Amino acid sequence: MLQKNDILTVTCDSIGTNGEGIARADGVLLFVPYFLTGERARVKVLKVKGSTAYAKVEELLTPAEDRLRPACPVFARCGGCQLQHMAYRLQLRFKTALVRDTLKKLGGVTAEVSACERSEAEYGYRNKLQLPIGTVNGKNVVGFYAERSHRIVDTDVCPIHPDWAAPLIAAVKKFMEKCGLDGYDEVTHEGQLRHIVVRQLGKKFLITLVTAVRELKGIDYFLFLLDDIFPAYSFFLNFNDRDTNVVFGEEFQLLKGPGVYERTEGGITYEAGANTFLQVNEGVRGKLYSRAVAFAGENETVIDCYAGGGLMTAMFAKKCKKAYGIEVVEEAHRMADRLKERNGLSGMENLCGKVESVLPALLGKEREATVVLDPPRAGVERSVLKALIASDVQKLIMISCNPATLARDLGVLTGTLRETEKGELVRAQGEEGGAFEIASVQPFDMFPQTKWVETLVLLQRKRTGTAV
Repeated sequence: MLQKNDILTVTCDSIGTNGEGIARADGVLLFVPYFLTGERARVKVLKVKGSTAYAKVEELLTPAEDRLRPACPVFARCGGCQLQHMAYRLQLRFKTALVRDTLKKLGGVTAEVSACERSEAEYGYRNKLQLPIGTVNGKNVVGFYAERSHRIVDTDVCPIHPDWAAPLIAAVKKFMEKCGLDGYDEVTHEGQLRHIVVRQLGKKFLITLVTAVRELKGIDYFLFLLDDIFPAYSFFLNFNDRDTNVVFGEEFQLLKGPGVYERTEGGITYEAGANTFLQVNEGVRGKLYSRAVAFAGENETVIDCYAGGGLMTAMFAKKCKKAYGIEVVEEAHRMADRLKERNGLSGMENLCGKVESVLPALLGKEREATVVLDPPRAGVERSVLKALIASDVQKLIMISCNPATLARDLGVLTGTLRETEKGELVRAQGEEGGAFEIASVQPFDMFPQTKWVETLVLLQRKRTGTAV
């Protein structure tokens, strides 16, 4: 019987969904972080729960060919990355298998999944840095949250961000020390500084310091430090004194710069502000959006759901007969309207509201439109899926950052999952009730060194069935 603190010699059989190694011992499934397929190691059991257990590597006996030394000094403690010990070719294989296996396991969806599209940059790719600032044992810390916690792991560097990250972290720490400021304590609610957030747009930067107080001393000194790091930037103070995990509060105060910068991508000029959502890997984002737009024909009408600031909607509008963008956040909607005017896109129409409220009526007007779904991590609302199944829509383009919710949504659309009277989703006996079939599944490595993956899916209305 396996027990806590047992020392075992095991071989890794496979890699789990979080990038951990999976081994077997005494009929128990062992989950072991930083353990690669084919490796042998002495491991220590940390926890036993029924037929599963959790362990850590005590001694690596036979390392895999694809094992690398992590580039980050706090890799094993920080929750940001999970795969730095894997060669990049193995990371890509892992993510391809992750998408394929998750679709099958959670959605009952059997689909051919193309090899994960690589990122040209394996490190230094993130154009956005978001660092919590706090205290640990009375000491100010700036870093990242440990896995599944809000305990901040202090760091001086982050290799998946560009070279400016290290001097920025040093500047924040120097600012706190020089001006007698403290990081925010989530338990006592004491301390002034909560987060530092930086967005890079080419050679320009949007920097936001999130504070728990409205009046902050020494801010001129902090700007002096930033001047040595960033060639051109806008700086905001954001006030957030709420007991919440949400980073930004409602109040932004612009202290330096224009506050908004313009960029051109895919032939579209757009603006970005402090709270604009953009994919963090520009190179992969360009590939993803180009591939998505290629799925739509020139004579088609496109409805882009969860449209954000309208960048992808504009790309569809530039190519297609007409493109609608649906977005619930009012500021993002206004930004999309400005983008439309800036680019002279008469075929672009932006609608403000929840997708589940706006889409059904729009589908009555544009009966055979191509619909794009790019939802947040929680996936697509059930009512939206039902509206699409009952519609005359012939083509769906889906973009997902979460294989689990993607599997659920695809299961509903293709009929491998059905809804019970209680509203629960269960495995269907067949696919007779499904309105759509999958034409292609393409993962993109938007987040190298992490377990996260972006997936682009093309679905088409089943030719032999009717909508239900």
